[in-house]
Amino acid sequence: MSIRLLPPPGAPRTLAAAQLSNSIGDGMYYTCSALYFTQIVGLSPARLGLGLTIAWAVGSLAGVPLGHLADRRGPRTPAVLLALATAALVASFLFIHSFVPFLLVSCLYATAQSGLSAVRQALLAGLVSPVERTGVLAHMQSTLNAGLAVGAAVGGLALSNGTRPAYLAVFALDAIGFLACALILLRLPAVRPAPRRTGDEPRLAVLRDRPYAVVTLINTVLLLRLPLLSLAIPLWIANRFPQLAWLASGLFVLNTVAVMLFQVRTASRVSDLRSANRTVRRAGVILLVSCAVFAVSAARLPAWATVAVLVSGATLQVIGEMKQSAGSWQIGFDLAPPHRTGQYQGFFGTGVAVARTLGPTLVTALVLTWGVPGWLVLGGLFLAAGYAMGPAVRRAEGNRPGAGRETGTPQPLSGAASP
Repeated sequence: MSIRLLPPPGAPRTLAAAQLSNSIGDGMYYTCSALYFTQIVGLSPARLGLGLTIAWAVGSLAGVPLGHLADRRGPRTPAVLLALATAALVASFLFIHSFVPFLLVSCLYATAQSGLSAVRQALLAGLVSPVERTGVLAHMQSTLNAGLAVGAAVGGLALSNGTRPAYLAVFALDAIGFLACALILLRLPAVRPAPRRTGDEPRLAVLRDRPYAVVTLINTVLLLRLPLLSLAIPLWIANRFPQLAWLASGLFVLNTVAVMLFQVRTASRVSDLRSANRTVRRAGVILLVSCAVFAVSAARLPAWATVAVLVSGATLQVIGEMKQSAGSWQIGFDLAPPHRTGQYQGFFGTGVAVARTLGPTLVTALVLTWGVPGWLVLGGLFLAAGYAMGPAVRRAEGNRPGAGRETGTPQPLSGAASP
């Protein structure tokens, strides 16, 4: 089966272009920000970590209300405004010289980023037919990884230079990327706002939808895979095999390239809730095996064998990651009522913020403190969550008859028709 490298023309391709413009900036920012704030601004690592934890905790609360705003007003204008706000906030980092302004701007930045993610999902739901959404999201994920890779390479140039002007150039380019994102989003047709709620309908209905909250919680457990690649695996290698420190960056490249090449193909096998549940269950199994393989690397092996084991574990990890992503995209959209996509996607997206906020502490404690048993416990969590997702989805689907069977077409106000 042939899989397109580019998303279909029209709204999907425009959304992917917007994703690419800001992901290049994000790649530069993530590569350079920690060293900029510690070495140039002068924040201690402890204060930097505290500030980012608080910021993303605050930002995780913004997804639901901003997603609700997108439902009520139509998602295109809020998406453009949040992209512009993010550009302004990134530029304001150029003028930060102490902790309190850093904390304030970081909270606003995380709020804008979380809101933009939720609103952009609502925009996609309004412009792309339900049967195509998972495939389009897979294209956008591939685009995201490509942009992060390019941005990381540019950020690496700034790191090698190490001067204040080089870092400031990175922040300026990141701001320009979000400005370009806003301009690209303006090219999309407007989407009709959701119908006004009835008198007895709660304003933020997702906060009362317990079955959906359970699904989101299970997905959050699976998202503990996020700090694996960025934190736990590099620290595991550095502590156990200092002579192989170079391998951490190689595994990151492996992950990025694999998602770019195979995420779309993986998502093509997901078309409804049944296939999504099956894919997430398989993801849990594969992530368990991946953790077991990483645990094997603790054995006294020749260097070449250790490298082979770590590469095998990372390969299994990215396969599990792609399956978990594809399944969760389908589940998150299909269980959301069509007129509340923004707030439901905002709530579902809090799992990413929670995993990034609490995950590093939990995962590093398991892996670095417990070692081999910790890897197995973490793998057991993935397995349990993968198998728990199916019953939780069926309960959520039964709680809202027809919520996962949306067949209507999106309704743009003007411009090109939906693909």
